[in-house]
Amino acid sequence: MKELLRAAFSQFEKNKIPIVDAELLLAHLLGVSRKQIHSQAIELNEIEQEKIATEFNELIKQRLMGRPVQYITGNAAFRYLELEVGEGVLIPRPETELIVDRVIGYLNSQSDKDQAKSIIDLGAGSGAISIAIASEASIKGLKVSMVAVEKSPDAAQWLNKNIAKYDLPIRVVVEDVQSALPEVKADVVVANPPYIPNDEKLPIEVANFEPEIALRGGPVDGMLVPKQFIEAATRLLKSGGYFITEHHEKQAELIRNLLTKDFLPAQTHADLTGRDRFTSAVKR
Repeated sequence: MKELLRAAFSQFEKNKIPIVDAELLLAHLLGVSRKQIHSQAIELNEIEQEKIATEFNELIKQRLMGRPVQYITGNAAFRYLELEVGEGVLIPRPETELIVDRVIGYLNSQSDKDQAKSIIDLGAGSGAISIAIASEASIKGLKVSMVAVEKSPDAAQWLNKNIAKYDLPIRVVVEDVQSALPEVKADVVVANPPYIPNDEKLPIEVANFEPEIALRGGPVDGMLVPKQFIEAATRLLKSGGYFITEHHEKQAELIRNLLTKDFLPAQTHADLTGRDRFTSAVKR
């Protein structure tokens, strides 16, 4: 196994691919955790070793072609979750985990936190945000009713699969955010819209494999789709309701300006690298 990894590390380093991906691929094939590859002896007979070597080399080829490791293994980590992902759904990013912290923190800070809160997740994708909020709220004794809105039928398949995996009572609505849930009012709306400007260059593994519909926010400043999500949130929120959205690091001021009319002064929040990536506000 060590020889297989060494050869993969060499290829990945030459192609500027994180070597941890090789460990993740081998762990996936062996059915163990990444740590277990190094911490325990894995005994395989000669036939098993040859089979693993052949399969591992095939996965390495896929990764060298740019296919994301999460699509190859079919899994993506998000907070305490292991979500099923594949072509057709955006791979959840670590920075998006901070939205969950903000929402749980907001719910926990309310004077009526013993009362159930309704939450709508716009652009739910794989279900990362919805499932994390629902499961972590339950652990903390916070009552929530969650609705996940996703317009892509391909992404919705993964969304439903992950909700079923964690056996959570999350309602899925497969519809555009602009028309979804007429007459509904919620306590919290969380959004992760496509926001990358159409002409911004993306890494090959993103541009060639992940769904463009979940990435591109529109021409020039990428604000076309985020604006639609803000309009939807404004319609869906109760007075006094809480809104938080992820956005491009260059869009914070544009987002705050859009919120001025219908929301109290908005706050922009940085991600773990100090970039302005989230904005939250309370509906007037």
